[in-house]
Amino acid sequence: MTADDIDTLEEHERRLVLDHFGNDDAWALGSLLVGLARERNAAVTISIRRGSQRLFHYALPGTSADNDAWLDRKCRVVERYGEASFLVGARFRAKGRTFEESSRLDPDTYAAHGGAFPIRLRGTGVVGAVAVSGLAQADDHALVVEALERFLRPA
Repeated sequence: MTADDIDTLEEHERRLVLDHFGNDDAWALGSLLVGLARERNAAVTISIRRGSQRLFHYALPGTSADNDAWLDRKCRVVERYGEASFLVGARFRAKGRTFEESSRLDPDTYAAHGGAFPIRLRGTGVVGAVAVSGLAQADDHALVVEALERFLRPA
């Protein structure tokens, strides 16, 4: 992971900020993610949370309960750090360390792998997370970013 890669991940966080986020927004974003995953024949599980409440959850064929566990672990990283799970892990790797060894957090509870992204409201901050599990971590992250970019486009 290079400094340029981290800059790109940080730019995603600066750019992908919402003005509002309610239950209907979670449904729309989750449905968009399901559609993108189906177009790619991607076996992923999708979760959208606001605080501790799960607003959307969908598992495509080919996934398992292991994906649910990964979603929980990645979302805990977003909750704790207020940043994308991929960015948190990338910062550790850029310093030549691993999140698992250096964070002092239980790896059975936290996973700084790509796929969980903060739901950040303008003027408020992080209120939840949108997450995908099932692909390589960079691909999980990219799928979430693409969905948020499409979700934020004016209709």
